[in-house]
Amino acid sequence: MATKHDQILMYIENLPIGDKISVRSIAKTLAVSEGTAYRAIKAAENNGLVSTIERVGTIRIEQKLKGKIENLTFAEIVQVIDGEVLGGKDGLNKLLDKFVIGAMQLAAITRYITPKSLLIVGDRIDVQRLALENGAAVLITGGFHTSDEVIALANELALPILQTTYDTYTVATLINRALTDQLIKKEITTVASIYRPFSETYSLLATDTVGDYKKLSAAVKHSRFPVINEHRRLVGIVTVKDILDKPASMTLDKVMTKEPASVKKYMSIASVGHAMTWNSLEIMPVVADNLELEGIITRQDVMSNMQTAQRQPQVAETFYDQIIELLHPSESFPEFYSAAYQFEVSPQMTNNLGTISFGVLSEAVSAACQRMLQATHQRHSMIEQINLHYLRLIQIESQIQILPRILEIGRRSAKIDVDVYANHVIVAKAIVTCQILERG
Repeated sequence: MATKHDQILMYIENLPIGDKISVRSIAKTLAVSEGTAYRAIKAAENNGLVSTIERVGTIRIEQKLKGKIENLTFAEIVQVIDGEVLGGKDGLNKLLDKFVIGAMQLAAITRYITPKSLLIVGDRIDVQRLALENGAAVLITGGFHTSDEVIALANELALPILQTTYDTYTVATLINRALTDQLIKKEITTVASIYRPFSETYSLLATDTVGDYKKLSAAVKHSRFPVINEHRRLVGIVTVKDILDKPASMTLDKVMTKEPASVKKYMSIASVGHAMTWNSLEIMPVVADNLELEGIITRQDVMSNMQTAQRQPQVAETFYDQIIELLHPSESFPEFYSAAYQFEVSPQMTNNLGTISFGVLSEAVSAACQRMLQATHQRHSMIEQINLHYLRLIQIESQIQILPRILEIGRRSAKIDVDVYANHVIVAKAIVTCQILERG
């Protein structure tokens, strides 16, 4: 039997696109508590079923694309370009390897067309037919159509032939951006990538005893276990501190920590690492939306993954990458500071007033602090908080020097004072708090 949480999710999924929902309306319609309704709506938002819009409310939307996929499918390309499918609908779920712009002569175009590619072309029926015959899908730009024969061939080969009103340059830009976004998303590690599944996890029942805990702990050499009920739902966690001086016959539901912190498989490793470090948690249970235990994640695995990720380059370049590429260490700086970094304000870094964007300067300050901690203390870090204050406007083509100074550093965090100079005049100050990632 489905839980109330699952019933609410199924109810939301069956709502028409555009319908408004609220905690109160869900609670009243399905006869559940407002707390249960709120948690289910949040889960629906994470699953891409609903979206909250300011001054409008929460509405049912088309389900978002999966974040982690190897490539775009032709069906997703249709959404990216706001296009229409003229033929070959049976092939919409095929993956796209690359796209080719058909701007050359017919004799020269054959060598560029490969299976699983998408040929972007205008009103050229001969090129459209050639692409299909060589295993490529076709995207017709400019709102042009095609012949019935080409559509019939697309249906026969199960290769999509798409149409859009956008011009070729706009379409290529949209598809390239979508492909780049997917490459970046692939680099964002989630709990699903590194957690230990239930089949490899040791757990105890709430009706088990302290004696059962001691036997399991001695056998597997672990001291922390999730506690579940007969339906495999998480009800607590038990550690060696909980069972100290407790009789062997006492059941775990009387000694365990109830309602422990848990994570979902879609959560990022960075957010989980933050929670585990600041709350001194060695393990966290991984649960489904109905609190069914799906496995565990350990702090050692999280920290190891985060440090590896910081040492590896992105597959695709992000805006952050573009900023920090221009940030170079400075050889000379006062001994008062821990390090110095410099860059020049380029046109892409400015706002519509011709001064450096606040976001760009924040990223540059953050990157300088992280680099300084790596260089001086050999420690990776994450930015916890940054308080940045402008003292003067920073103009385009200004020579910027960022001077960080460590105020205090401990095992878990560091606080850094930062002065920003433009052309030898102080223009901004910041206080940055970093979370230090554990070694190993």
